[in-house]
Amino acid sequence: MAELLDKTQRSVTHLEMRDTYGLRGEGYRAWRSGVSIEEISRYDYLSSWVDLIGRHVARGVIFRRARVVSEPFSDYIRYEHAITPAANLAAGELVRWLPRQRAYDLALPGCDFWQFDDGLVRLIFSSGDGDLVGYEMTDDPAVVSLCNSAFEAVWERGIDHAEYNPA
Repeated sequence: MAELLDKTQRSVTHLEMRDTYGLRGEGYRAWRSGVSIEEISRYDYLSSWVDLIGRHVARGVIFRRARVVSEPFSDYIRYEHAITPAANLAAGELVRWLPRQRAYDLALPGCDFWQFDDGLVRLIFSSGDGDLVGYEMTDDPAVVSLCNSAFEAVWERGIDHAEYNPA
Protein backbone atom coordinates (compact mmCIF):
# COMPACT_ATOMS: atom_id res chain seq x y z
CA MET A 1 0.00 0.00 0.00
CA ALA A 2 2.82 2.42 0.83
CA GLU A 3 4.20 2.14 -2.72
CA LEU A 4 0.79 2.96 -4.21
CA LEU A 5 0.45 5.97 -1.95
CA ASP A 6 3.93 7.19 -2.87
CA LYS A 7 2.87 7.31 -6.54
CA THR A 8 -0.41 9.10 -5.82
CA GLN A 9 -0.46 12.79 -6.71
CA ARG A 10 -3.93 14.13 -5.89
CA SER A 11 -6.46 11.85 -4.26
CA VAL A 12 -7.27 8.53 -2.67
CA THR A 13 -10.79 7.25 -2.19
CA HIS A 14 -11.81 4.20 -0.19
CA LEU A 15 -15.28 2.66 -0.24
CA GLU A 16 -16.22 0.25 2.54
CA MET A 17 -19.49 -1.69 2.35
CA ARG A 18 -19.19 -4.53 4.86
CA ASP A 19 -20.63 -4.71 8.37
CA THR A 20 -17.68 -6.63 9.72
CA TYR A 21 -13.94 -6.64 9.10
CA GLY A 22 -11.33 -8.92 10.63
CA LEU A 23 -12.99 -9.93 13.87
CA ARG A 24 -9.63 -11.27 15.02
CA GLY A 25 -8.03 -7.84 14.68
CA GLU A 26 -6.05 -6.56 17.65
CA GLY A 27 -7.95 -3.31 18.14
CA TYR A 28 -11.41 -4.84 17.81
CA ARG A 29 -10.58 -7.66 20.23
CA ALA A 30 -9.19 -5.17 22.75
CA TRP A 31 -12.26 -2.94 22.45
CA ARG A 32 -14.55 -5.95 22.95
CA SER A 33 -12.65 -6.79 26.14
CA GLY A 34 -13.13 -3.25 27.49
CA VAL A 35 -9.92 -1.48 26.49
CA SER A 36 -10.57 2.22 25.91
CA ILE A 37 -10.38 3.82 22.48
CA GLU A 38 -7.76 6.20 23.89
CA GLU A 39 -5.50 3.28 24.78
CA ILE A 40 -6.14 1.46 21.48
CA SER A 41 -5.23 4.65 19.59
CA ARG A 42 -1.66 4.24 20.90
CA TYR A 43 -1.25 0.71 19.44
CA ASP A 44 1.61 0.48 16.95
CA TYR A 45 -0.52 -0.61 13.99
CA LEU A 46 -2.81 2.38 14.44
CA SER A 47 -0.12 4.98 15.02
CA SER A 48 1.78 3.72 11.97
CA TRP A 49 -1.40 4.16 9.86
CA VAL A 50 -1.88 7.70 11.15
CA ASP A 51 1.77 8.49 10.34
CA LEU A 52 1.60 6.93 6.86
CA ILE A 53 -1.56 8.72 5.78
CA GLY A 54 -0.56 11.92 7.56
CA ARG A 55 2.65 12.15 5.50
CA HIS A 56 0.67 12.01 2.26
CA VAL A 57 -1.99 14.44 3.47
CA ALA A 58 0.83 16.84 4.39
CA ARG A 59 2.06 16.77 0.77
CA GLY A 60 -1.44 17.59 -0.52
CA VAL A 61 -3.08 14.22 -1.23
CA ILE A 62 -6.78 14.24 -0.30
CA PHE A 63 -8.05 11.06 1.37
CA ARG A 64 -11.79 10.41 1.39
CA ARG A 65 -13.33 7.32 2.97
CA ALA A 66 -17.02 6.44 2.61
CA ARG A 67 -18.73 3.69 4.54
CA VAL A 68 -22.06 2.10 3.63
CA VAL A 69 -23.39 0.56 6.85
CA SER A 70 -26.41 -1.26 8.19
CA GLU A 71 -28.44 0.23 11.01
CA PRO A 72 -28.50 -0.67 13.76
CA PHE A 73 -24.71 -1.08 13.68
CA SER A 74 -22.98 -4.41 14.02
CA ASP A 75 -20.54 -4.56 16.95
CA TYR A 76 -17.66 -4.14 14.54
CA ILE A 77 -19.12 -0.98 12.99
CA ARG A 78 -19.76 0.42 16.49
CA TYR A 79 -16.04 -0.10 17.15
CA GLU A 80 -15.10 1.39 13.78
CA HIS A 81 -17.26 4.46 14.43
CA ALA A 82 -15.66 4.91 17.86
CA ILE A 83 -12.07 4.57 16.58
CA THR A 84 -12.53 6.83 13.52
CA PRO A 85 -11.49 10.08 15.28
CA ALA A 86 -8.29 8.50 16.66
CA ALA A 87 -7.42 6.74 13.40
CA ASN A 88 -8.85 8.13 10.19
CA LEU A 89 -9.56 11.72 11.21
CA ALA A 90 -6.28 11.98 13.13
CA ALA A 91 -4.48 10.96 9.93
CA GLY A 92 -6.24 13.68 7.95
CA GLU A 93 -8.84 11.55 6.18
CA LEU A 94 -12.34 12.85 5.47
CA VAL A 95 -14.96 10.26 6.46
CA ARG A 96 -18.64 9.97 5.60
CA TRP A 97 -21.19 7.32 6.51
CA LEU A 98 -24.20 6.24 4.44
CA PRO A 99 -26.91 4.09 6.01
CA ARG A 100 -27.56 1.14 3.71
CA GLN A 101 -31.27 1.96 3.42
CA ARG A 102 -30.27 5.25 1.73
CA ALA A 103 -28.03 3.43 -0.79
CA TYR A 104 -30.52 0.95 -2.23
CA ASP A 105 -30.72 2.63 -5.62
CA LEU A 106 -26.97 3.14 -6.17
CA ALA A 107 -24.90 1.03 -8.54
CA LEU A 108 -22.09 -0.28 -6.33
CA PRO A 109 -19.31 -2.78 -7.07
CA GLY A 110 -19.40 -6.18 -5.40
CA CYS A 111 -16.46 -5.46 -3.10
CA ASP A 112 -14.68 -2.70 -1.24
CA PHE A 113 -11.94 -0.81 -3.03
CA TRP A 114 -9.24 1.83 -2.91
CA GLN A 115 -8.85 4.17 -5.88
CA PHE A 116 -5.79 6.30 -6.61
CA ASP A 117 -5.97 9.58 -8.54
CA ASP A 118 -9.38 8.58 -9.96
CA GLY A 119 -7.63 5.81 -11.92
CA LEU A 120 -5.98 2.67 -10.63
CA VAL A 121 -8.31 0.57 -8.43
CA ARG A 122 -7.32 -1.90 -5.74
CA LEU A 123 -10.25 -4.29 -5.27
CA ILE A 124 -10.47 -5.88 -1.80
CA PHE A 125 -11.86 -9.38 -1.37
CA SER A 126 -13.02 -10.58 2.05
CA SER A 127 -14.45 -13.75 3.53
CA GLY A 128 -17.94 -13.81 5.01
CA ASP A 129 -16.39 -13.22 8.43
CA GLY A 130 -14.59 -10.14 7.19
CA ASP A 131 -11.11 -11.61 6.95
CA LEU A 132 -9.00 -10.41 4.05
CA VAL A 133 -8.88 -12.96 1.23
CA GLY A 134 -6.95 -10.94 -1.34
CA TYR A 135 -6.54 -7.95 -3.60
CA GLU A 136 -6.67 -7.33 -7.32
CA MET A 137 -5.32 -4.26 -9.08
CA THR A 138 -7.03 -2.99 -12.20
CA ASP A 139 -7.04 0.01 -14.48
CA ASP A 140 -9.78 -1.43 -16.69
CA PRO A 141 -11.75 1.64 -17.85
CA ALA A 142 -15.14 0.08 -17.03
CA VAL A 143 -14.07 -0.78 -13.47
CA VAL A 144 -12.42 2.63 -12.99
CA SER A 145 -15.61 4.34 -14.15
CA LEU A 146 -17.85 2.20 -11.92
CA CYS A 147 -15.67 2.83 -8.87
CA ASN A 148 -15.51 6.58 -9.56
CA SER A 149 -19.26 6.90 -9.94
CA ALA A 150 -20.04 4.59 -7.01
CA PHE A 151 -17.76 6.42 -4.63
CA GLU A 152 -19.01 9.87 -5.66
CA ALA A 153 -22.65 8.78 -5.30
CA VAL A 154 -22.02 7.43 -1.79
CA TRP A 155 -19.96 10.50 -0.87
CA GLU A 156 -22.70 12.87 -2.06
CA ARG A 157 -25.33 11.16 0.10
CA GLY A 158 -23.02 10.37 2.98
CA ILE A 159 -23.13 12.01 6.39
CA ASP A 160 -19.96 13.57 7.75
CA HIS A 161 -18.52 11.62 10.67
CA ALA A 162 -18.95 14.59 13.04
CA GLU A 163 -22.68 14.66 12.29
CA TYR A 164 -23.38 10.91 12.22
CA ASN A 165 -24.13 9.50 15.63
CA PRO A 166 -26.71 6.73 15.38
CA ALA A 167 -27.86 5.17 18.64
